[in-house]
Amino acid sequence: KREFPSHALLISTTTQTGQRIAREVFRDDAEAIIYFPFDWAWTVRRALGKVDPSVMLIMETELWPNFLRECRKRRVPTAIINGRLSERSFHRYQIIRSFTKRMVNDLDLALMQTEADAERIRAMGLTPERVFVSGNVKFDAGRDEGAQALTSTLRERFQFDDERPLIIAASTHSPEEKIILEAFKQIRSRNERARLLVAPRHPERFDEVASLLESSGFSWSRRSAEPSANDPVCDILLLDSIGELRAVYPLANLVFMGGSLAPVGGHNILEPAAASVCTITGPHTFNFKAIVEAFLEADALVQLPTTPESDAPSALARVLVELLADENRRRTIAENARAVLERNRGATALTIKLLAPLLASARNRSERGEAERARANDALSA
Repeated sequence: KREFPSHALLISTTTQTGQRIAREVFRDDAEAIIYFPFDWAWTVRRALGKVDPSVMLIMETELWPNFLRECRKRRVPTAIINGRLSERSFHRYQIIRSFTKRMVNDLDLALMQTEADAERIRAMGLTPERVFVSGNVKFDAGRDEGAQALTSTLRERFQFDDERPLIIAASTHSPEEKIILEAFKQIRSRNERARLLVAPRHPERFDEVASLLESSGFSWSRRSAEPSANDPVCDILLLDSIGELRAVYPLANLVFMGGSLAPVGGHNILEPAAASVCTITGPHTFNFKAIVEAFLEADALVQLPTTPESDAPSALARVLVELLADENRRRTIAENARAVLERNRGATALTIKLLAPLLASARNRSERGEAERARANDALSA
């Protein structure tokens, strides 16, 4: 927006959670925030007709064949930015190789996170001249004043301090909450002052997780509830809110990143790294393979081995207890994570540089179109 102020920004999402976050994050920058249309030809045509975009920027892996085809027909340039393509997704696309080749060649540009991602999309048939490696823009995420203010508010309300170490279970999926609660019981037998914050990935599961906490035997509070005398002393906090996870990381002594005990593929470990917090993940991290490998190589992350679900609570508890007891080890991992983050910054600037010709050509086409419409109107008025 700063680099190309003549362009109006429209954001689309596919989920309710995405809508809530987008409306918060882009409230001062976006002209509109809408839902992405279903990938049917007629709905896509209608949406494109209403919006009349100059250029389409697609984040990460959202490849919708009808949408890409209709953009090509309307001569709307399209680009993937921060693109990633897991081995699992690549093998699925290879089953329908001829269809996939037609689809990806409706793209004008693909800015991929890693060389492996770039190799996969080239193997899918995209012309190599349109493929570039830009790095991962998530490495450039920083702390903002709003997050810092919220961190202070939460610290004061729930009295998070060094006297009672805090473990955050972030972006959890079923059955991870059950595993984490069982692990927490084992941790409390070794460290009775430990506290736990649980942040489910999906808002529709907040009440389900609340029921688990209610039957856990621990005292607990809800972030969404009115402040109470229980808040400063509760054993567990349920973070049943949207867009606040980033603000709680600085309060933590340890972070367990969810979606990794359940075979979901993991979630973003860069935000706790930015907060200089030691992070633990489960074995299922295929959606963030390159990032996880970089962190493991630098001793910047702890990853649990694959275990049966019945053994997962004990395996998780063992690692968390060891790390809670070893402040120097926690600090070393956290400092290494921060260093990896700093070394990989710069993807945003490179992405903007690579997008510049596409956005400039889109602006020129838009200006020519406006001039032609003006001449047509003048001719009709004469």
